[in-house]
Amino acid sequence: MRIARAALPSLLLLSACAQDPSGNYLFGIGDPVRGAALYAPRNLGNTSRWDGDPAGAALAAAQLEFLASEFRTNPRYAPEVNPAVVQQLDAARVEMRGFLGIAPQADPALVIQALRNAAAALRDGSRARAEAALSGPAFTAGPLVTLARLSHMPRLPRTAEAAGAVAAELDRLDRPRR
Repeated sequence: MRIARAALPSLLLLSACAQDPSGNYLFGIGDPVRGAALYAPRNLGNTSRWDGDPAGAALAAAQLEFLASEFRTNPRYAPEVNPAVVQQLDAARVEMRGFLGIAPQADPALVIQALRNAAAALRDGSRARAEAALSGPAFTAGPLVTLARLSHMPRLPRTAEAAGAVAAELDRLDRPRR
């Protein structure tokens, strides 16, 4: 009982942090940025793995948006992250947005939410809801084109490079300082 009470403030703090759009990763030990970074090679290292799975592709794209935003702005990570990794994430975001038909200047939070909503709709079997989620002004290619591209995701090389860089950077940050 004491352990649970002692952990409560930490759990409340973690719940106030940014939330990873693709899930809560146990190996991130409650830190969604860490969890997303650890899973980046799996989810983003070869985006062609999502070919035929538009819901999975939408969550992977949301994860990339999340990582690019968090490594640039999160007070825990931004000051420590190698600027080259941030640049790689930015290049990957440009690549992903270009492929999916998302406006370069679109607000990442809106893009993440739209992609999450589209993924949930697709998992529920509602293509109409997915189209509605992707019909905002951020989706310049239109919902039908974006859905078609999510359904046939190729390997995106800048995204693959950024996925590896993010995982390596997290490893570097985890090493004890000497």
